[in-house]
Amino acid sequence: MRFPNARILVFAKAPVPGQCKTRLIPALGAEGAAQLAEALLCHTLERVTNARLAPVELWCAPETTHPLFLQLAERLQLCLQVQRGPDLGARLQAAAASALGRAERVLLIGTDCPDLDASYLQQALQALTKQRAVLGPAKDGGYVLLGLRREALSALSLLLTKMPWGTAQVAQITRERMRDAGLAWTELASLADIDQPEDLALLER
Repeated sequence: MRFPNARILVFAKAPVPGQCKTRLIPALGAEGAAQLAEALLCHTLERVTNARLAPVELWCAPETTHPLFLQLAERLQLCLQVQRGPDLGARLQAAAASALGRAERVLLIGTDCPDLDASYLQQALQALTKQRAVLGPAKDGGYVLLGLRREALSALSLLLTKMPWGTAQVAQITRERMRDAGLAWTELASLADIDQPEDLALLER
């Protein structure tokens, strides 16, 4: 592995109908949305593990016991962790703090971005050799990747709490908060993610 002192944290909800990808249910139905969530999760994990850049941890919600999580952990040799916290920001913060106790650099990613590939992850990890943070913005105004070095640990709360998750302001607010924290960061190219019915056309490419 090129970056053994880093960790790639992948955040995922169990693909239970009605409990994941809820904004896609009007277009796909609850079963279809869950099937897409499962496909995106498998796609992301295979890409991330095949890249062999850094150890990969799958942070699961609500628990690690869903059969798919267990199958993927065995097949891809993943470390499973449980997301803890009342909201997404708290869960990201807890996971990042935990990982930065064990590693010098972390990347936080979800499973909504099928274009997030080995080259993009390598750019992010390489950026963290020079800067304390790296941001991979999403085309909808959120982000597909946030990377931090251990020296940025004290900024976790500022970066991740009281964030209007799921809105078009997330990336811009994150930039403003990094400036406020005095964090220099590298910004990567923006990528599309699959959140809304209109995003489904991206899967047909």
